[in-house]
Amino acid sequence: MTSFRRVVITGVGAVTPIGTAADGLWAGLQARTSAVRTITRFDPEPYRSRMAAEIPDFRPQDHLDAKRVRRLDRFSQLAVTSAGLALADAGISPRQEDPDRVGAMMGSALGGAAFAESQVPGYLADGPRGLDPSLALSVFCGAASCNIAIVFGFTGPNATNAMSCASGTIAVGEAFHVVRDGRADVMLAGGAEAPIAPMTFAAFSIIRAMSTRNDDPARASRPFDASRDGFVMGEGAAVLVLEERSRAIARGARIYAEVVGHAYTNDAYHMTAPRPDGRQAARAMQLALEDGHVASHEVGYINAHGSSTALNDPTETSAIKQVFGDHAYRLTVSGTKGYYGHALGASGAIEAAICALALARGWLPPTINLERPDPTCDLDCLPGAGGGRAATPEAVVSNSFGFGGINAALVLRPDVAGR
Repeated sequence: MTSFRRVVITGVGAVTPIGTAADGLWAGLQARTSAVRTITRFDPEPYRSRMAAEIPDFRPQDHLDAKRVRRLDRFSQLAVTSAGLALADAGISPRQEDPDRVGAMMGSALGGAAFAESQVPGYLADGPRGLDPSLALSVFCGAASCNIAIVFGFTGPNATNAMSCASGTIAVGEAFHVVRDGRADVMLAGGAEAPIAPMTFAAFSIIRAMSTRNDDPARASRPFDASRDGFVMGEGAAVLVLEERSRAIARGARIYAEVVGHAYTNDAYHMTAPRPDGRQAARAMQLALEDGHVASHEVGYINAHGSSTALNDPTETSAIKQVFGDHAYRLTVSGTKGYYGHALGASGAIEAAICALALARGWLPPTINLERPDPTCDLDCLPGAGGGRAATPEAVVSNSFGFGGINAALVLRPDVAGR
């Protein structure tokens, strides 16, 4: 067997609707309440769905200098802020690092699309002179990882993928492989999304992908529940510091968890609907377990994609059963999007952060709003009324599935010497 370097998570940075930084995110999970509300960013009245999980208190000037605030759109502000929080949490000073050995990998479904949308009125009124000069530098998804590199001076491997709702998971997984293979010693990895803008929101609303439980927003995102009727859009970002383990130990770093496996596949079936048999979603999980040399019976928790859509939740349940067999009924599954909505390309990064925190702190978050389980979703999905579960599994899986048929999975373990 090829000998690989071990990779651990030593920093967590997040800006989400339920909390900022590692401790804020964790406190939001333990509060077991949803951040979904009626939209305030624009008038939602014309839309079928009129709610979202907005970040209520993000002030970029609290984290970035005035020049950065002016030059970066909200999507990049969230990415760079989360990276800074992750570095601080890991106790890493960028100036003390070899910049060639530190890189960034991010994911985003839409990048600066909302900012581009905001420029349309100016262009229609005044033509090219009505555009913000930063538009060309803001709209592409790669602005996330590139701005992180520029702000912190890191010249190592750098990329941002745009694989819809699996983007954040793929970014963390690919960064894990970069460190494991020796191409870098430290990688900042995660996802960022700022999609709550009129036209962008409408694009998802008109395809009837989102919940219309407008009279009860806080209970609208309800993974695995029989009365679910679509996902709820969210915004946010999360960045993890992935570090070669012996280096982390040598500098006395706190270790949240070890990343051991990652894989992704494609359904090659439909742009919005998952493959009905769940075969490729199952294959992504199986390949991730094989990548990490983890036996299926060692997995004790799955943070599900759990989008709260009619098709995804039962398909994911079926895929889990295909991989884990009878053991599927002995492991804990929870979908955490009920807390913070679906932040598209950032969701997988937020959920990877949740898995790392859960392993470090010994508590599995519940599936809030799960009140009447769908009979086809018959696993232990940890309803919110139960208040979560104290546990430290031998291994956890984090799933992300996205438009275009993309399926991605990460496998994490608690950090154990001598593995």
